[in-house]
Amino acid sequence: MKGEKSLPELLGSFVTSQQPCCYEHVVGAYLVKEDGGDLSELADNPVTEGAFAKLVKAVSCLYARMVAGDGMVDILRNLSLDECCDVLIDGNSDTVRNDDYRPLHFKETSVPLDSVLLKAKLGNNREVIRSVVFSEVASALAIDLHTHLLPPSHGALCLYGIDELLTYHYLVAEYFMTAPVAVTPEDFYALTKQKQADIIWKALFVDRTPVSEACRGVLTTLVAFGLEQEVQSRDITAVRKFYSKYRDEGVAGAEKYSSMVYQKAGVSYAVMTNIPFDPTETQHWKPKPKDYSSNYRSACRVDPLLAGDRKTVENALAAAGYDKTIEGAKQYLRDWCDIMKPEYVMASTPHNFVLREDKGQAAKRLKVGVNEDAMKQPFAFTDLTSNNCAAECDDEEEGLASVIDENSNLLAEVLMQVCEERDLPLALKIGAHRKVNPSLLQAGDGVVAFADANMLARLCTKFPKVRFLATFLSRNNQHQACVLATKFRNLHIYGCWWYCNNPSIIEEITKMRVEMLGTAFTAQHSDSRVLDQLIYKWSHSRAVIANVLAKEYSKLVESGWSLSRGELRRDISKLFGGSYEEFMAKSFT
Repeated sequence: MKGEKSLPELLGSFVTSQQPCCYEHVVGAYLVKEDGGDLSELADNPVTEGAFAKLVKAVSCLYARMVAGDGMVDILRNLSLDECCDVLIDGNSDTVRNDDYRPLHFKETSVPLDSVLLKAKLGNNREVIRSVVFSEVASALAIDLHTHLLPPSHGALCLYGIDELLTYHYLVAEYFMTAPVAVTPEDFYALTKQKQADIIWKALFVDRTPVSEACRGVLTTLVAFGLEQEVQSRDITAVRKFYSKYRDEGVAGAEKYSSMVYQKAGVSYAVMTNIPFDPTETQHWKPKPKDYSSNYRSACRVDPLLAGDRKTVENALAAAGYDKTIEGAKQYLRDWCDIMKPEYVMASTPHNFVLREDKGQAAKRLKVGVNEDAMKQPFAFTDLTSNNCAAECDDEEEGLASVIDENSNLLAEVLMQVCEERDLPLALKIGAHRKVNPSLLQAGDGVVAFADANMLARLCTKFPKVRFLATFLSRNNQHQACVLATKFRNLHIYGCWWYCNNPSIIEEITKMRVEMLGTAFTAQHSDSRVLDQLIYKWSHSRAVIANVLAKEYSKLVESGWSLSRGELRRDISKLFGGSYEEFMAKSFT
């Protein structure tokens, strides 16, 4: 039409280098014109309009890179003609708005590290900032710094599949809210895992709409594996067939599945929770540790040492043949650190976790020696993973001591001394109230309304050479945790744990942390127990975190700051694990 500009003229009207989303309306308009791409039929056809939208995004990304200064030879060198145009698209290929309504799945970036486009300023257009933030969050490789996953080499301890997903304790608890009175927890747990899964599938996915976050997570995971039709038809048998091809191959199949999950989730590695006192796990560490992929890293769980629980520690020393002394306890911990080579040592605190302050003569009390009559039962620490609390537990967390005494010789002379000499951080998970309803087993754990955060400040003060990683279970502790992180260089706050790992609370916590801590924290960890959960816990979190960051960076630009895409990528990398690795690289010894 007379007066219309040609594509080169339209594209040339952009005075400076722009991000890919800025070119999409021009490229799309050109591709449907008769003297352009003449693809109007493709664009107007409901069957092919999605493919057309992807083409527009791919062309726009390539053009943005060329305008920014990337050489054509370099661009072509990075292209693979065997792959679809999805790999060329900046961010998610979906045509919907960038928001947190749908999962934000990992996608490798189409803007490589050497692209000149990273130097381009984003300007103050909020939609452009939002588009780039979502693209960068989607392509950020995450470090999952706390999980309960174990590798395929650990056999049955590596949990994956639809039955494990459906019998996860979140869903068991949700089922029992509306289960028939005649169905008792004891009867339910006596059933096979598959039968339990069938019951939960029918109750929460067929008889009710699966609108809860835990239920939605199952759906997100299955659809990510291409099982959308099976989900729509509510066909759990067909879903099981998908997993059977991996299970039929044994350990090799589990290895293949594990690699696929990590790739789809965009997780570079996950830190496990390893209990060296549980015989079901120690068989995979002794006499020689089993090999596992670099996707897994170890962490040594040491709850009784933090709690000053002498009886449990003494039993373990006796069973392993160590001296019944403080030095024996230190050597026991050193040896397990040599075997596991952990990222850190860790503990989950009891619900009434307290670190007493020094007050007068109390600070000078004599330390009690080892109880000579205690070391009798082998594998005493196995209660850490037991579902049944022994008679002497008194309803405390899995039999652990309830008070953390800063004058305990196990805390000060064993745990903290080994942490200092090995320069190992101590990770704390604070605020769980175990066995609120013991009959539900793992599904019966609750949360402390207000955990004592001051003990964390006292630990950081009393042991300044030890690095502490901390996450709180209660929403009520999150603000104080942020304040503490600004006061202690040896403290790093991470993740939204357990009951805080819901989109509404992730949004609130992430926004508060950005406002108070900048990028000096780790935005999320999955706490996954089932391998499949890496898919939904990260894709759901990415969407929420991206939504928060889009608003925060828009506010920053409105305040007068100019921001490049490269700077944005750097920041997002820190929030998804970079800040954790920076903290871990520190040494105060």
